[in-house]
Amino acid sequence: MNEHVKEANKRKIEFVIKNLEKRGMTGYYCETREAARERILSLIKEEELVSWGGSATLDELGIKEALSNVFDATKAPPETAYDERRKTLMTDVYLTSTNAITMEGELVNIDGTGNRVAAMCFGPKKVIVAAGVNKITADEAAALARIRTEACPPNCIRLGKNTPCAVTGKCADCLTPGQTICAYTVTTRFSMIPDRIHVLLINDALGF
Repeated sequence: MNEHVKEANKRKIEFVIKNLEKRGMTGYYCETREAARERILSLIKEEELVSWGGSATLDELGIKEALSNVFDATKAPPETAYDERRKTLMTDVYLTSTNAITMEGELVNIDGTGNRVAAMCFGPKKVIVAAGVNKITADEAAALARIRTEACPPNCIRLGKNTPCAVTGKCADCLTPGQTICAYTVTTRFSMIPDRIHVLLINDALGF
């Protein structure tokens, strides 16, 4: 990445972090993926049980392999997946990314089953959000546009969904049971519990 772009990204991230703090969330600047992994590990106590939802960003960070006390509901077979996902709400730490984050510090997400946004809102004692600088958008409207064009199509392809966006790359507001991954739209604009939501912003492009 060009050094000037890198510096501009850093300043953008620092601006977002200030806005996260006024919304009751703690933000961290991470120069590299390695720094992000180290920061995540520093936020998790040895005795804490960790869970997560599906996330390309977490996969790219390689953080899951560094953890041992985990409950991984993403590997559950379809017949028990719902009940296993419910159990993640009772874990100590929930790892996730965010589909987008606004310059004002709002986390914006579109979810299919709802387990990921549910855990971000309520349940786990600590939520750690890792996101690349590519997830930052001007405002909530831009965040939703980004999700529908840049996140949902590749996610549908990744999950093997037969949706219009997986075929054309363009959102069609589909309502097909078992296929659409756009069931819930949630904006986290404030954390009522201090020191619960920790947001790591990485000066690199991660996930989609």
